[in-house]
Amino acid sequence: MLNDNQNAAPDTDAIDEALKNYTQAALSVQAIAAEAAGYSKKSFEDAVSHVGTLSSVTSLDAALELQSNFAKSYYEGFVAEAAKIGEMYAGLAKSVYDPARKAAARSSGNAGDSANGAA
Repeated sequence: MLNDNQNAAPDTDAIDEALKNYTQAALSVQAIAAEAAGYSKKSFEDAVSHVGTLSSVTSLDAALELQSNFAKSYYEGFVAEAAKIGEMYAGLAKSVYDPARKAAARSSGNAGDSANGAA
């Protein structure tokens, strides 16, 4: 009977591990949101600055060159930021999936042991 109560008691290690994983996931999501917000702010400021510079240009050729350079740098910055945020999301997915993978490995290892013990 005492054994049944011990088995019914919550596994505090598992609960602590789950809370740690949830906290880590929340921090990762916050970091991604902060990174996206920072990029959005910088992008907007760069666009406003570009419009100011573009409005002072006197020739069409200079305006086209300025716009072309801005578009190129804007695109390169976007691709770099998208790659950075993509890596952050990949890290988040891995950290969220890892505890489930470990639990599955433990349960399949335990099932294999009990099957071997029964034979």
